[in-house]
Amino acid sequence: MAIFRQLSLGAKAALAAGTVFVSMVVSRSYLAESLEFRAWRCLFRLQLALFANSLMLLGSIYIWRSTISNLRHSPAAESACFQLWKMIVVAFLALAHSSFFTMIFLVAEEPYLFSLVAYTCLGAYVIMLCFLCVLSGMEQACQLLAWRAGRAVGSLDKTRKLALRPALVVVVTTVLSVVGLLNAAQPPAVTTVEVPMHRLHSSMNTLKIVLLSDIHLGPTVGRTKMDMFVRMVNTLEPDVTVIVGDLCDSEASVLRTAVAPLGQLRSRLGTYFVTGNHEYYTSDVSNWFALLMSLNVQPLHNENVRISATGAHSEDDDWICLAGVDDIEANILHYTGHGMDLEKALEGCSPDHPTILLAHQPLAAKRALQARPDINLILSGHTHAGQIFPLNVAAYLLNPFFAGLYQVAESTFVYVSPGTAYYGIPMRLGSRAEITQLILRPAP
Repeated sequence: MAIFRQLSLGAKAALAAGTVFVSMVVSRSYLAESLEFRAWRCLFRLQLALFANSLMLLGSIYIWRSTISNLRHSPAAESACFQLWKMIVVAFLALAHSSFFTMIFLVAEEPYLFSLVAYTCLGAYVIMLCFLCVLSGMEQACQLLAWRAGRAVGSLDKTRKLALRPALVVVVTTVLSVVGLLNAAQPPAVTTVEVPMHRLHSSMNTLKIVLLSDIHLGPTVGRTKMDMFVRMVNTLEPDVTVIVGDLCDSEASVLRTAVAPLGQLRSRLGTYFVTGNHEYYTSDVSNWFALLMSLNVQPLHNENVRISATGAHSEDDDWICLAGVDDIEANILHYTGHGMDLEKALEGCSPDHPTILLAHQPLAAKRALQARPDINLILSGHTHAGQIFPLNVAAYLLNPFFAGLYQVAESTFVYVSPGTAYYGIPMRLGSRAEITQLILRPAP
């Protein structure tokens, strides 16, 4: 205990994050079988929120020191304005930290105002933390260059510098947050992409597939947005609509009315769904499958269907094999009865007919192509194209495919959707939500 007291606040936060992470591993590995399922599900989601908050605490300490602690010796530190500023920063950080708990306790048909405010603060938190790090790096670089040149750094006195830094951070964070909010509030862009496909029968020429992904029904996305997405899709008059995961962030019973507009989707040859990692975070996949089937949305649970110009499940020669795999997160979480099984998903698909695979994560797409390079087209999501800067950079570096159309081989393509909505934070900065209209054409 004495050693723990001597640790810095940052070290304590890191230790807390590690402790929560270990508890998550223990609950997943050892408690899943012994606890009642509903109790275990609540425990796991609470652990996720605590883990995220433990990591955020490190950033919050840095923000507090940069905007408050470094000013405590300035003449204005005792003023009423400074005390008000401290309360604003405390409220801002508290709201940002509370955002993950709204995922558990404040989910309904439409978003609660508190959830929207909390997640907006979380987005501003990410932007502010990034800008502070960049600013600090620039200051260190300037000091190093000045030291090597043998001259003094800057003309402003230290007190003015300390006051200028948080003011600059607040202005930049506010401007970028407003831009991100306005961008995310727009309807998703409709992007049309033509994909040449080998072995495509002439009767399937111009077959239209509409791709949705990463809608994230939950604390900040509700029925109103879902209804808008459905109306936009119906306007496109798709032959097939596919939803490649991360449809939801809570249990089916909670979001039943929010997802109901999916039942109004009009796709001539059917609507299909595969799981994303967030479906497994809800620990309610079986109920989601049942709910989606009641809305005429067919989950592809490591399975496939035959799509022809006249209808699904065709035995004619002019068909496409549309396959779907479970998200690879199911393997990591040891989710019972689930996990990516490419061999099972492609069972019955013929090398003489085009194959389209639905796989939520680009990493799963890469693994699928390594095992079966004869797949013609893989449709993925997951990356959100980073959603907000600077997460764009991380998403680009961590995924083999980032966003848009990739030609992997002469007859193989991967398309990664940047997402139809957003996850939690109601912002888009450096990315745009999208509904993708894919037009299939015979390859020359």
